[in-house]
Amino acid sequence: MVQILSGAVSLGLLWAVMTIGVYITYRILNIADLTVEGSITMGASIAAITMLNGTDPYVSLFLALLGGMAAGLATGLLITRFKIPPLLSGILTMIALYSINLRIMGTSNLSLLKKKDFSEMNTVYTPFESLGLDRNEAAIVVGLLVVATLVAILYWFFGTEIGCAIRATGNNPNMVRAQGINTDTTVILGLVLSNGLVAISGGLIAQSQRFADIQMGTGSIVIGLASVIIGEVLFGKNGFLRRLISLALGAVTYRVIIALVLKMGMPANDLKLFTAITVAAALALPVFKEYLITLKKSARAGE
Repeated sequence: MVQILSGAVSLGLLWAVMTIGVYITYRILNIADLTVEGSITMGASIAAITMLNGTDPYVSLFLALLGGMAAGLATGLLITRFKIPPLLSGILTMIALYSINLRIMGTSNLSLLKKKDFSEMNTVYTPFESLGLDRNEAAIVVGLLVVATLVAILYWFFGTEIGCAIRATGNNPNMVRAQGINTDTTVILGLVLSNGLVAISGGLIAQSQRFADIQMGTGSIVIGLASVIIGEVLFGKNGFLRRLISLALGAVTYRVIIALVLKMGMPANDLKLFTAITVAAALALPVFKEYLITLKKSARAGE
């Protein structure tokens, strides 16, 4: 059980980076961006192929970041320059990325277990594994460091003038335009930042699991939304710093829940259904709450 929970926590921390990226588009920009299903795979594929060709694992993550940012830029241009609806823009980019990711990897699956010379592949987790930590423990340490760094940077960034403009764009774009700010630019910046983080998550996951697969991004938007909602419901959303921290906690909680329900015997084939039901129920909570309030008022009026 301890091994299962440590694996869930380690994977949750790596997916937390993706969750933060989803939060930027879904909550801050008010855009349901399906680009993430392709950009997370792009991050994994770039990290895998560059490492197999001898690139330092840290440099491979930086290249994955650039690839994800390019994907976000493409979606942003479709939305702002060609006036294609955000949902359709994300779908178009996601479809295009499927072929691009296959081009990058050259195959549908890449293994990072061994190099061509059969020497052990170094990853960002290797320094911690050399200290005696197992793979899950090393992933937890790296995940904590990455998430803490990102939370600190994003908390600072969204307090700057540009960051505040991005946040305001999602809340009231008309007001932002009245202040002389180009909302097209802020939308593009938000999408670039979001998908860059998602790609880093993909690179970290690929290095942790020692492989990249073309299908690994399928359903990632639902996983991200589930983590966002679980984090907000369980850990609160008062204050921007607290909300960023709750995203990481939500991603970990989601993975722990998945690990526990699998341990209890739920078929793995039902995971997507379980996640979809969880997200739907969480999104419907305000409606249920309103319904309960109405019932209480009706009961009091009838007394």
